Amino acid sequence: MKKSFKGDFGYIRYRRQIGILRTGLFLLVVLALLFSGLFIFGSSKNYLSIIAALLCLPAGWSAVNLIMFLRAKGCSDSSFNKINKSKGGLLVRYDEVITSYDKNFNVAASTVLDKNICCYVEDDSFDLIDLEKHIKKMMAQNGYGSYSVKAFNKLDDFCLRLSQLERIRQEKKIDPQALEDAWVPGTQETAASVLLSISL
Repeated sequence: MKKSFKGDFGYIRYRRQIGILRTGLFLLVVLALLFSGLFIFGSSKNYLSIIAALLCLPAGWSAVNLIMFLRAKGCSDSSFNKINKSKGGLLVRYDEVITSYDKNFNVAASTVLDKNICCYVEDDSFDLIDLEKHIKKMMAQNGYGSYSVKAFNKLDDFCLRLSQLERIRQEKKIDPQALEDAWVPGTQETAASVLLSISL
């Protein structure tokens, strides 16, 4: 299982695999402690049962986390291949689940360049306008109120917008990856980092 970081293609798949392993391991340990206590002491009133009960808390957290990633929808292989060919020197992040109080937005891919935020969505379970409003609100709260946000549900339209942004990037000689690499901890996050931080 190849390690994948937030924003990488395949991140959701990786987190599902980790969640299944971690939750399964917690459950095995809880059950092993519980039955060992019953076998050794002949009663559930023992310290092994107490440890098993305490381990139910992280097991429960792990199960909830797993359910979140099982419900999430990442970028498809075919979309990833097409986006990868269209992105040029843009920094594109994949498999983001942007969370809000009301709902979660599955964003297959996103990019940020020169006060433009562009997202591609393969999940049709929510309104694109709601996603745009939520991103605008979260960006404004982090000092990026003047950013334009556009979400697409058609891959060709998203790739066309990537091509337009790539021309802007070349004209202005912007290196998005260098901007991310130059960020110093303790200073204001970059807009692309803010977008990544509001997702699972």
